[in-house]
Amino acid sequence: MSGHILEADYVIVGAGAVGMAMADTLTAETSATVVIVDRRAKPGGHWNDAYPFVRLHGPSVTYGVNSMPLGSGRIDQVGLNAGLNDLASGAEICAYYDRVMQEHLLPSGRVAWLPLHDVDEDGWAISLVNGQRRRLVARRRWVDATQADTQVPATHGPRFAVAEGVTCLTPTELTQWRQPAAGHVIVGGGKTAMDTALWLLDHGVEPDAITWIRPREAWLLNRANVQPTAPFAHQTLAAIVAELEAARDATSLPDLFTRLEAARLLQRIDPSVQPTMYRCAIVSEAELAQLRRIKNVVRMGHVQAIEIDRIVLEHGEIATSARHVHVHCSSTGLPRGPVQAVFQGQRIVPQYVRRCSPTFSAAFIAHLEATIDDEHEKNALCEPVLVPEVPLDWLRMHLQTAKNQLRWSQRGELQDWLRRSRLEAYTGLFARMQGQADPAWDALQSKLRQVRGPGLERMAELLRAANGAQGQGSVASPAGEPLKKRSREPLPVEVRSTSEKPVF
Repeated sequence: MSGHILEADYVIVGAGAVGMAMADTLTAETSATVVIVDRRAKPGGHWNDAYPFVRLHGPSVTYGVNSMPLGSGRIDQVGLNAGLNDLASGAEICAYYDRVMQEHLLPSGRVAWLPLHDVDEDGWAISLVNGQRRRLVARRRWVDATQADTQVPATHGPRFAVAEGVTCLTPTELTQWRQPAAGHVIVGGGKTAMDTALWLLDHGVEPDAITWIRPREAWLLNRANVQPTAPFAHQTLAAIVAELEAARDATSLPDLFTRLEAARLLQRIDPSVQPTMYRCAIVSEAELAQLRRIKNVVRMGHVQAIEIDRIVLEHGEIATSARHVHVHCSSTGLPRGPVQAVFQGQRIVPQYVRRCSPTFSAAFIAHLEATIDDEHEKNALCEPVLVPEVPLDWLRMHLQTAKNQLRWSQRGELQDWLRRSRLEAYTGLFARMQGQADPAWDALQSKLRQVRGPGLERMAELLRAANGAQGQGSVASPAGEPLKKRSREPLPVEVRSTSEKPVF
């Protein structure tokens, strides 16, 4: 009813991957009560809106929440991910988060779930079904998980004009299209575009019938190197060593990326084009080979307009027709906001604390909230690792992650938690490997000890040189690329009583 007050220790706004990981750890490790609010009807965030053929980029074994496994733990036997840990589909992920809510969080008796609600700047939850309002009160903290809400084509339309009569579809609409096409035009250079290209090829579309408008080339991570399970332990540790060796021996920033590519740590679709983008996208080598089959790649900048007979780009135009199907894959993805403190009085703003690890980072932040009282100490243990956009961010993420991990290594309790964490996986895997009589593993560990210091030191030197050349600031700063405006205002900083208005 209007004016109803809903009070809990924590109010989490956003039931996507980050909000759910936070709620799971807070519920498991404290006796706190939690309210979770989301605009969507089901938990799972952007996965509810994603295209039907979407899958995780990395292994299912390190995604989701700490308390409940995702996927079967199998090694794929067929397809472009064959030989590697399975990748959950979008449908599996949505079902998984619904199970987490229905089988774990709600049965605890300490979680209230408000789907199809928005939260206004005064801390009121407003039903998107009937407009009813509830005043939310956080006795301890508000958790703003909305900044991790990934933008997908189904919810964020094209930023270019589309003339009447032009067929311009989202990837979801593409799967429902039942008319013959004169050709397909993919707009966008990110992972959604790559997935769409693979889907078209898999459904019999000839590579020469696909035009791919790719304004920027991206550096891509090799999925073979991010396999945190026992069959891949040597390969995974060898990749970590190889990254540090590449950095240690690099004579310049371009030389670093040349070495990373030569070691098959980073990849690109077109080896003749220098990447200007890095977003932590992960592909297998088999996927990369498929993507390289598409030769008609347009590099004339971003699309300005699609007309009946032509596509207007920043630096030219190309022909099209009313019988071509154009696929909008150019949404932003995970927005990059300004780096800020994670713990801010009565507000928590979850961010990466390890490179490319949203769910682990959220669970780790919740663990600090559950076990440490001093706010300064908590912030010192989870300095944010920025969301990447450009190749230089590979260095920035690596260095900030190493800085955080060094601090974690000095606390036995955190090491114990990391070893037990399903979402972290690597610490536990490496600890188990230590107990085996394995000369090859011992040799890799010895190499790691030798190269870690020189490798990180050289990374810092390369980053300082790049920052100096661009007039930038400190290692931890994301300065140098323009920061996008936040999509919504911050949540209340402090709510202590039902009569106190939240501060924004």
